[in-house]
Amino acid sequence: MSHTYTLSDFDFELPESLIAQHPASERSASRLLDGRSAEFANRTFKELPSLLKAGDLLVFNDTQVVKARLFGEKPTGGKLELLVERVLTNHEVVAHMKVSKKPPVGTELLMVGGYTATLLGRWPNEDGQLFRFKFSDEPHTLMQAHGHMPLPPYIERHQNTADAQHETEEDKAEDERRYQTVFAKHPGAAAAPTAALHFDEGVLQGLEAQGVSRASVTLHVGAGTFQPVKTENLAEHRMHSEWYNIPPETIQAIADCRARGGRVVAVGTTSVRTLESWAQSGLTSGDTQIFITPGFTFKVVDVLITNFHLPKSTLLMLVSAFAGFDHMHALYRHAIANQYRFFSYGDAMLLEKKTA
Repeated sequence: MSHTYTLSDFDFELPESLIAQHPASERSASRLLDGRSAEFANRTFKELPSLLKAGDLLVFNDTQVVKARLFGEKPTGGKLELLVERVLTNHEVVAHMKVSKKPPVGTELLMVGGYTATLLGRWPNEDGQLFRFKFSDEPHTLMQAHGHMPLPPYIERHQNTADAQHETEEDKAEDERRYQTVFAKHPGAAAAPTAALHFDEGVLQGLEAQGVSRASVTLHVGAGTFQPVKTENLAEHRMHSEWYNIPPETIQAIADCRARGGRVVAVGTTSVRTLESWAQSGLTSGDTQIFITPGFTFKVVDVLITNFHLPKSTLLMLVSAFAGFDHMHALYRHAIANQYRFFSYGDAMLLEKKTA
């Protein structure tokens, strides 16, 4: 008999001390909770190559985090913050806007750095939660010059407040280096694909030596990934939209992996969402609003490497769908009891797809 899950099923108490504020000393020094069976094992991420098999295929998300957090003010002097979610054509962007009182359409905002952003309206329609702006110059150039890394709200840095210009140079340098994967290639993300942050050259060489292949997809992670679900009935949740692309060589690599009896290992929930969106729609590129909850049938991914996620988040629901609801709860209890570090700069888990 199938169970209907509600939002409360995905809540848990997390001691604040377990929310990682800085990354591990080196990428692969983070811990890895091996949760592939009912017997959990505490490992380090360096051990990953020995836990996979020759013939397996790792699929990474090669998106690059852009300095998407921008500060400015209205003509009246009121301060505001923009978080760019995607870049359109004609110097236009789509962004979240944090401001005490929304300015009217047509308002020209003066941004820190000396450029302007003109409010064109809401996006993708007049009821949209995001806003469309036209910048006075090329958006990627402006973000690179004047933007700040869009760290998640639970990482306490000055750059997450209007005090951004007072962040320490040390923190700024660390975040620009470590809140980015070593294979980031395509600019466009407002958040990092965090499971991939643990990979360094040593681990990648170990995987190659083990006979594990690599392929990549691109999904530009949006800030909506951190928004908790607010409706008790999960069916009422409005999922945020993200753009993805799967290159032909990755489709071929998956076919080759299947042919040799290997397993598709998704690095992070963003890779899962990309691959399963393709399996569902047949489209190798486009926007996805896929919402994966228990009961979902996974068609591509066999193994998942993922970080520990926020209570009541869509990502926690995805992991529960993949590994099994009770198994996920047991893993999180174990992680908390064993002082694993949580969220973006935290530790990782290795999971296998639950079979019926």
